[in-house]
Amino acid sequence: MERIDALVIGAGVVGLAIARALARAGREVIVLEAESAMGLHASSRNSEVVHAGLYYPPGSLKARLCVAGRERLYRYCERRGVAYRRIGKLVVATGERQHDALARIESNAQACGVHEVRIWDRDQVRAMEPAISCTRALWSPATGIIDSHGLMRALLAEAETHGAVLALGNAFTRGRATGDGIEIETADTRVTCDLVVNAAGLHAQAVASAIEGIASSSIPPRYLCKGTYFTLTEHAPFAHLVYPVPDTASLGIHLTLDFAGAARFGPDQQWVDTIDYTVDPTRVDAVYPAVRTYWPALPDGALAPGHAGIRSKVQAPGQPMADFVVHGPTEHGVANLVSLYGIESPGLTACLALADHVLERIGVAPATDD
Repeated sequence: MERIDALVIGAGVVGLAIARALARAGREVIVLEAESAMGLHASSRNSEVVHAGLYYPPGSLKARLCVAGRERLYRYCERRGVAYRRIGKLVVATGERQHDALARIESNAQACGVHEVRIWDRDQVRAMEPAISCTRALWSPATGIIDSHGLMRALLAEAETHGAVLALGNAFTRGRATGDGIEIETADTRVTCDLVVNAAGLHAQAVASAIEGIASSSIPPRYLCKGTYFTLTEHAPFAHLVYPVPDTASLGIHLTLDFAGAARFGPDQQWVDTIDYTVDPTRVDAVYPAVRTYWPALPDGALAPGHAGIRSKVQAPGQPMADFVVHGPTEHGVANLVSLYGIESPGLTACLALADHVLERIGVAPATDD
């Protein structure tokens, strides 16, 4: 049986960041991807926002890796020529009843190390975004947008420069932990790996369940949350991102901009049982009133169906947002294996820091960032 050094299962943005980190640390890496191209799921079906780190519980993986990863990601984009804009974001309160919640977000952001945020009054917001209706807002200048496809291409190119190989259309089927490594099977090959990273995203639980030796009790449940985005068909009178005050399970229907200044609104929230990216145009009916809480002038008929994405969550519907779940040998009982679950937002922002965290869990020293 052929033996390989390191195998990363999943060629989304997080899997590619991990492959890059392993390759730069001197490991021989193969990235196994079931699809015909990289990043076809959550990595390319999201808001493409670089998050500042406002909402996550202080000390959580999401908070630590988002704050650490954000500035690293901006620097990486500069070095590698990946398009990004530090565009800034307003979290808007539309009534006094939300002022306490906004203050809590500011306090939480400060506790997480996001010190540049400021609370603005109505006149300050109006001076920046005249079309927005609110009573108060939190201004986050560190929030930005990024070309997620350009980022994935850059990560892959750098990984390949250091010897990594991407194997597309090569679906994992099963594995087995042995005393001599981890045996991995695909439809047409069988190899023994010195170390394995399960970064399969929506399929991470299925991959873990198919590796003999992993304690089944260590595998968290998977819940699929579908979100649909709708595009504004006319000129967008905005220059920054606009978010409502979030609820316990999502960040709400927010406004994001692309690099041409076109606006889209979303995602909404629909718990589903299967992976299906079909856009239901009738879901726009609930988007109009949500957007009009902060942009009352949104014209009828101005929103068109855009795209849908699916987030893999480890918390059940109605439960508060959970942290990233990164399991190493301590949690699942298999040496030289790391499995990642529930890597939703801010996974894109945190990808470089998350990759180093994974390497640390398997005792690989990350290369000094260049």
